[in-house]
Amino acid sequence: MSKELFEAIQYLGKEKGIDKDVLIDALEAALISAYKKNFKSATNVRVDLNEETGSMRVLSRKEIVEDVEDSQQQMDLDEAKQLDPNYEIGDVVELEVTPRDFGRIAAQAAKQVVTQRVREAERGVIFNEYIDREEDIMNGIIQRVDPRFVYVNLGKVEAKLAEAEQMPTESYNVHDRIKVFVTKVENTNKGPQIFVSRSHPGLLKRLFEMEVPEIYDGTVEIRSVAREAGDRSKISVYAEDPEVDPVGSCVGQKGQRVQTIVTELKGEKIDIVEFSEDPVVYVSNALSPSKVTEVLVKEEEKATTVIVPDNQLSLAIGKRGQNARLAAKLTGWKIDIKSETEAKEAGIFTEKAPTEVQEPLFDADEDLFD
Repeated sequence: MSKELFEAIQYLGKEKGIDKDVLIDALEAALISAYKKNFKSATNVRVDLNEETGSMRVLSRKEIVEDVEDSQQQMDLDEAKQLDPNYEIGDVVELEVTPRDFGRIAAQAAKQVVTQRVREAERGVIFNEYIDREEDIMNGIIQRVDPRFVYVNLGKVEAKLAEAEQMPTESYNVHDRIKVFVTKVENTNKGPQIFVSRSHPGLLKRLFEMEVPEIYDGTVEIRSVAREAGDRSKISVYAEDPEVDPVGSCVGQKGQRVQTIVTELKGEKIDIVEFSEDPVVYVSNALSPSKVTEVLVKEEEKATTVIVPDNQLSLAIGKRGQNARLAAKLTGWKIDIKSETEAKEAGIFTEKAPTEVQEPLFDADEDLFD
């Protein structure tokens, strides 16, 4: 054993970001294991490592007892006093038992065990680094693609983008740069497993936080997100300060802020609506871009009946019911949409002036960027 070994351990610890004491403990465990295995000993031993001299000693530990039952683990008081007259019952005697040819065997065993400990410690470092990135956006590069997963290199680890978490409108090619939302980080026997998504609503929320300073600093708050990835999304925003326009902040000048997000999501349409505690206003806003005549609220059922002009019915419902479905997800209210004619026939509507609701500054069916 030499000083070079301890210098190598110190260098390895710095390079891998592992505490040197962890590696020293691993080395001690390896040497004890090698001693017991190669010298067929069940003796209770410890290894004494001296970093200054680079020396190594194997010490057998025996407890001093009145009646010896196991000579490998125990020693009687008379024998102990021959070594040191100050010994008493219950003390532990340490005797050097370092074999003459122990160095070569120990080095081989130490290499294997230390390598394993380094691998485990590296996994722990990586896990601790990435567990803090759950529900956050990370940039990565696509490494490979198979029928089940797209594998994304995040730097120190490869993340899995499952088929269910992919956007149906996207194609994934090796070496492409990609933004992903970290959904889960697990510490497994094979090392840290990181699962990411491109379809999670959290991705849309984080993109807005990155692009809109008012959201990042808390002036504007995202209250809810409803998303059908690759096709259309709705996001509701709120500002406590009445002087702040939350929707305008998210849209940006000439729609630049939201357009950056639309581009990142490969053309996914986004409706930005203002949150309101009043379900009448909130549901009306959420059904944009359609106009709403009246909203009937059933508080106990958390349900609404929304009446729209006849020519707005298909727009309010949306293709395959998408607009109504997203509005219900966004608000948390059940939404039943009826045309004015249907509502009159059902006896729940009498024609009057339309309800005044905020019109969105940006919606999925309006191109602001021509």
